[in-house]
Amino acid sequence: MADLTIRNLTITPLELLSVQRFQGEKVRTGNVVANVTGTIASFINATDFSAHHLLPRGDSHDARDVSVHLDPFRAVRTEVRAPDPAGREILRLTFRAGDRRYETDVPSPSRKSAVMKRIDGDGDDDGGDDALDLTVVYVPTGAFLAIFSSAKLHAWMKQLDDAWPLPLLSIPGTHNSPTCHTALPSVRCQSVGIPEQLRNGVRFLDVRVSVSPDTDALPLVHSVFPVSLTGIKYFSDMLADIYRFLDANPSETVLMSIKREGAGRGTDQHLSRCLKAGYVDKRPDRWWTEPRIPSLGQARGRIVVVRRFGLDDDLARDAWGGRGWGIDGQHWPDNCEDGTCEGGHIRVQDFYDVTESKNIERKIDYSRGQLERAAEREFHVVGGHQDDEQSGTTLPIFLNFLSGSNFFNATCWPERIAAKVNPAIVEYLCIRHGEDGKGPKELKVGAGSTGIVVTDWVGANGDWDLIRCIVGWNARLQLP
Repeated sequence: MADLTIRNLTITPLELLSVQRFQGEKVRTGNVVANVTGTIASFINATDFSAHHLLPRGDSHDARDVSVHLDPFRAVRTEVRAPDPAGREILRLTFRAGDRRYETDVPSPSRKSAVMKRIDGDGDDDGGDDALDLTVVYVPTGAFLAIFSSAKLHAWMKQLDDAWPLPLLSIPGTHNSPTCHTALPSVRCQSVGIPEQLRNGVRFLDVRVSVSPDTDALPLVHSVFPVSLTGIKYFSDMLADIYRFLDANPSETVLMSIKREGAGRGTDQHLSRCLKAGYVDKRPDRWWTEPRIPSLGQARGRIVVVRRFGLDDDLARDAWGGRGWGIDGQHWPDNCEDGTCEGGHIRVQDFYDVTESKNIERKIDYSRGQLERAAEREFHVVGGHQDDEQSGTTLPIFLNFLSGSNFFNATCWPERIAAKVNPAIVEYLCIRHGEDGKGPKELKVGAGSTGIVVTDWVGANGDWDLIRCIVGWNARLQLP
């Protein structure tokens, strides 16, 4: 059986102090009705459902003290035998960070990510903003444990320097973000609504609206379909949720890609006029519409517009001295592995035409490649300011869509693709991302950013592992 490898993806030096080994026991969760319902759902849905937790039984049958030093952003192969992959065994690991001690079980009871438990008992940082919260993600196929500092997902941008440009951040996003309602399986892309997405770290929203020339109301759609079969959902209500989130978390920003779809007879020009007059101008303090990419400090508390539609002639002429309105993604490269939008502000992987289930591996390869390209870029912040040599550099936003679908093939509906792509990207981010030569093209690593990673079906059954892994990579920006 393989030895356990531990990768410290935080800025804090850690030390593994002790290892206890327990026999594992599956414990049923919920009641009988809930478990039967969940079992039926698991045949319909592809995302993980478990009616059991894996818990340690009795006393440890093996315990020993060790001393394994884990420097920031380094991986160490230990001499600790990994837990039995069949779930018959649990390791309890104790770590030290400074003068504090933390404990975690591997695998966690739900086999998803877990926040380490503080065990030294003085309680001086419980719930405080400065508390060190360590998240662990275990990848059993590689006997690999990754440790992140991404527990406080609701306000993760708070710890980052204002001077960082948004393209250098590692930002989780969702594809067709409002499609969490009862809908056709090929239309629904998300498990939970936008408020829950934002509370759990998502900071890029992909929004599609239908436009009519005689009203400012913007129904939310996915292609020609409404996002809900139980009644029309509107942009204005979604926007109210985003405003509430930013009011409560002023350190955060939300990038919003907006595109016209649906059966409405309105044009892109109608949409640009409607969006500006009917929404942005009513709360200008909450929007960033300048046609350039802001720094994090400039974007805090605002919605940054990524415009996937054409502009009305008057707006194009008058806005921002004739330079445009919003970050220009109008000429979006279609179905691409690595394309660039006109103007150079956006570089995107958006291969979505996954016509056969065998193409999912191709999608995974393209997604890993875009992660590697995003990680290659260099940038520095010196004394709270951009490095003078780079201050005039235009850094594009790297967008990496993990989504794909085929309306006519049930094995390629969004949830079924996400069930394969999302775990593969979690594994890549834990084991290979940010390591020189470990990506598909064996590129050198610069700042180690993931770029914006746009996902389907995150949060299903409480599984936020992918989001925690993406957010966790921002710690690299905080290295001295």
